[in-house]
Amino acid sequence: MVLALGVDTGGTYTDAVLIRNENEVIASAKSLTTRADLAVGVGKAISAVLDQAQVSPDQISMASLSTTLATNALVEGQGGRVALIYIGFKDSDLDKHGLKDALNGDPALVIAGGHSHSGGEAVPLDVTALEAFLDSHKGISGFAVAAQFATRNPAHELEAARIITEKTGAPVTCSHQLSAKLNGPKRAVTAVLNARLIGMIDRLIGRAQDRLLELGITAPMMVVRGDGALMSAEQARERPIETILSGPAASIVGASWLTEAENALVSDIGGTTTDVALIRDGKPAIDPAGARVGGFRTMVEAVAMRTHGLGGDSQVHVITEGLGGGVFLGPRRVLPVSLIASEAPEVVHDVLEKQLRSTTVGEHDTRFARRVPGIHAEGLGGREEDLLARLGDRVLPLSEMLRTRMESGALTRLVDRGIVQVSGVTPSDASHVLGRLDTWDAEAARKALELVARKRVGTGDMLAGSPEVLAQMIVDQLTEQTALTLLETAFAEEAYDFGVPSADLARNVLTQKGLSRHRGLLALDTALNVDVVGLGASAPSYYPAVGERLHCRMILPEHTGVANAIGAVVGRLTLRRSGTVTSPAEGRYRVHLEGGPQDFSESDKALALLEAVLRDQAEGAVRDAGAEDIRVIVDRDIRTARVEAQEVFVEAMVTVEASGRPRVASG
Repeated sequence: MVLALGVDTGGTYTDAVLIRNENEVIASAKSLTTRADLAVGVGKAISAVLDQAQVSPDQISMASLSTTLATNALVEGQGGRVALIYIGFKDSDLDKHGLKDALNGDPALVIAGGHSHSGGEAVPLDVTALEAFLDSHKGISGFAVAAQFATRNPAHELEAARIITEKTGAPVTCSHQLSAKLNGPKRAVTAVLNARLIGMIDRLIGRAQDRLLELGITAPMMVVRGDGALMSAEQARERPIETILSGPAASIVGASWLTEAENALVSDIGGTTTDVALIRDGKPAIDPAGARVGGFRTMVEAVAMRTHGLGGDSQVHVITEGLGGGVFLGPRRVLPVSLIASEAPEVVHDVLEKQLRSTTVGEHDTRFARRVPGIHAEGLGGREEDLLARLGDRVLPLSEMLRTRMESGALTRLVDRGIVQVSGVTPSDASHVLGRLDTWDAEAARKALELVARKRVGTGDMLAGSPEVLAQMIVDQLTEQTALTLLETAFAEEAYDFGVPSADLARNVLTQKGLSRHRGLLALDTALNVDVVGLGASAPSYYPAVGERLHCRMILPEHTGVANAIGAVVGRLTLRRSGTVTSPAEGRYRVHLEGGPQDFSESDKALALLEAVLRDQAEGAVRDAGAEDIRVIVDRDIRTARVEAQEVFVEAMVTVEASGRPRVASG
């Protein structure tokens, strides 16, 4: 029997699953994510799943981790202090592709050096300037090195890295090791972000591995890449940038494994966001332009993911304008009233009862605040400190906490910093009122929705006649916004270019009339012509109606709530290596290798050498990562030009992909 452990660290929960013989989920568990030390939550989830399955730790043959840590760190501007060594470029190039923003005030050295398009040395590397910079800049946690045309000849990047390592001992990221494509500034952004993440991801993986050992699990640990494939923990420590979008990618791999879907849209609803991606030919669709995260476009291959601020805990906004009024959801997440009432029932119920006895609905009714434990509050202004002191460790209604309009801005800043959480009515509360959920305090949810239902719209009438009517309005709105999200993705992925933004097409009156099966002089029919796989713990509550709205088959697999943890363990170890052959002159074919360019008189021989070198690198790396039963796929992208009625070789990109299942430990 082979037992594999999958773990996913999400924003709210850390999930763990055990899979037997790669085909059966035998246990799953959730634990709250511990932001101060993610390994604590990881350990709790693993312990819970082992207890549930009644298996001993030494029976685990493999462990795999997916994480949002890298993505969140880049979005929030966190990470170590880095330095960029920029070789052969101009100072003005630092402004391209957001490179200056990626550095975020960290130092950069622009020095002479680099190579030409053909791989020849353009200018000698300025070693003196590099050594002087290293002597004058201390406290750097990681270096990024990017040289002009390093993918044609990496000699200057490698030499700079050697000098940095000798003088500082700090980790160095060379841009040519992250991508074989041209575009130096974009490669430099990727190298800078990788260097920034190295220390953080290294600590997470180290702590996770230590926690596994403490629990008695000695099996090798894998990490999910942003494209859904697995890499070894050691490779993830060297190239943490490749773990961005790891969590969403794991969800899609999990969806594919659970459903065996070849072509489908995957919609993963969490508490904060809905992530939508496409499975094409059984694999996650990859973003051809490179993963975008935290406002930066990288050269990292990752899933093409569209993220929308729509989830089970999205804030419900009341629309009072117009005759009918209505509700809108998100994008901010709030604590459901039913959840905060389960933690402080006396306070919440007493306040809600008092608010219900009032003749008018107050601005802050149903809203409470609490401090998030374990989050340090540093560098705060006077108003923020006053609010925190007033709040203390209590749950407090906003009507009591906020005394002036100016303090509302201070509260927003505390919420943005993650120091304070605020409650409000959410779809989760609506589901409690409708009897679809019974996780928290349904009576508190009902009181909160009754208050909101009393708000007046343009006609002077109440927004809704009862809490149940309002709850259905909220769930219907979640259905509508989810349907729009899926339509946007479908239009964006269509082969036909409509020449109109996908969001506009999804909301177009003809699209909406088609969904409603309009019949007049025109008969309009619109439907999603692909299955949708609904993921997330709340998907069974909300997504059947989405399938009806889009006239498509909605697949809600068993274990949909832990699909991300499943995806963390069922993927394949996959590594790609790419290289280029150019033609610097007629009849000459140049292979660009790590050790420098090599020339041939025949293109076939040049391509054969490059393919052999890349095959050795890819197979060796994936085998070192712990793969067996290795499969190799070779792709040749040969570009030619027609000159005087003849096809002339211009350039070729060769990519070798080696993949295999992780080799499991013997029990």
